[in-house]
Amino acid sequence: MSQQRPGGQSGQPGAVPALPDLPEATVARLPEYLRALHNLAETGHDTVSSEGLASAAGVNSAKLRKDLSHLGSYGTRGVGYDVALLIEQIEYVLGLTQRRAVALVGVGNLGHALAGYAGFATRGFRIAALFDADPSRVGERINGLVVHHIDDLTQIAAAESIAIGVIATPAPAAQSVADQLVAAGVTSILNFAPCVLSVPEGVDVRKVDLAIELQILSFHEHRKASLTSLPATGPAGGLTALPGGLSATGTEEAVGT
Repeated sequence: MSQQRPGGQSGQPGAVPALPDLPEATVARLPEYLRALHNLAETGHDTVSSEGLASAAGVNSAKLRKDLSHLGSYGTRGVGYDVALLIEQIEYVLGLTQRRAVALVGVGNLGHALAGYAGFATRGFRIAALFDADPSRVGERINGLVVHHIDDLTQIAAAESIAIGVIATPAPAAQSVADQLVAAGVTSILNFAPCVLSVPEGVDVRKVDLAIELQILSFHEHRKASLTSLPATGPAGGLTALPGGLSATGTEEAVGT
């Protein structure tokens, strides 16, 4: 079975194609496939096998084939996937056929770096407006954009047709900023503040917490170190007692003295 281009049903010119109802895990992997496909296209590849694309995206080929089957894309036996066509399909599903305007709130160290990141433009996004509550920041120019006061959010969001907001403020201010974004008509939020936001139904939030990612890596480092330091034999089969009296398996109590 060969790939199908996104488009209306046969005999219905201009019909809007239906979006597939994708599992969240598949949606999370599609940007990885898209990045790999763009890299392949830039290096002159017209087609790619499922194994080659899976390797470039860092997943197994069975998972990739299942993900792409949700898009109605099965590749061609003996040839693989058409790179340009698959890019077109994934960009359509991800809504990247138009440049999406983004508002960035908080221009401290992190916000300043995000505002100057050129990679957003190549991925289909445009930082359309910058905001901060600090009067000393208002009027500052970053990457060609002037920082506005947060009180101007509603007016500018409407003028720029902004539907996505990025929060790069300290945690105590994040909920208030989220409330203002929602009131301004923003329906998707990327939150860099280390806190949980409360938003109405219909508003999507993605959270990026670098400290949590480091803590997860710390667990893996701790685990690797504990495995290499365990004796071959020992009390309780070499299990390590955890704080609170549980063994490393969580099933045996450590014996105190």
